[in-house]
Amino acid sequence: MPPFLAASALLLAVTLGYATLCAASPFGNCRKCNGLGFALTTDRKGKPKRGKPCRRCKGHGIRIRVGRHLFNIAARIHRDGTR
Repeated sequence: MPPFLAASALLLAVTLGYATLCAASPFGNCRKCNGLGFALTTDRKGKPKRGKPCRRCKGHGIRIRVGRHLFNIAARIHRDGTR
């Protein structure tokens, strides 16, 4: 198999895999708080305690994936254009 076809097949497989992931699970963990919804802080004795809610995810602990966000934008443009 020529390298071009192998690279094309690999790129297609990765793209379809990511599209399937975005369709099955559109939300992922927040990168800043690791899905907790708040930042862990330590008190003076070194014990971890719950801090303020995460500013990036507003305390929910989830974020929308990039692929799903792009799909939502494309669907909104198509829906607005076909009215």
